[in-house]
Amino acid sequence: GAARVPMCSPLLCAVNGLQARTFGVWTLLSSVIRCLCAIDIRNRTLYYITLFTFFLALVHFLSEVFIYHTAALTIGVMAPLMVASFSILGMLIGLQYLEVEELSQNKKKK
Repeated sequence: GAARVPMCSPLLCAVNGLQARTFGVWTLLSSVIRCLCAIDIRNRTLYYITLFTFFLALVHFLSEVFIYHTAALTIGVMAPLMVASFSILGMLIGLQYLEVEELSQNKKKK
């Protein structure tokens, strides 16, 4: 008999199990990094790595919508865009407080 070709839209055929699991592992990894940063918020390296995870997520979702056109601006895409944006803003504001705190601690040591 003839081979059956799966009928699906290009968007649905664009994702396979490997890609889904990779995205799942990325989500798990970024959540572990973010939790570790919350535990040790004064760790400057970890803070910057965490901030980078939010930038990466923002760039990823924006590129899927505006460059690759594989996602639409639905609530399912808007939610991570908003979380990443507000988290970046909050972390940049928090970074200023951490720097002020570090400066005041250095003055106390002297």
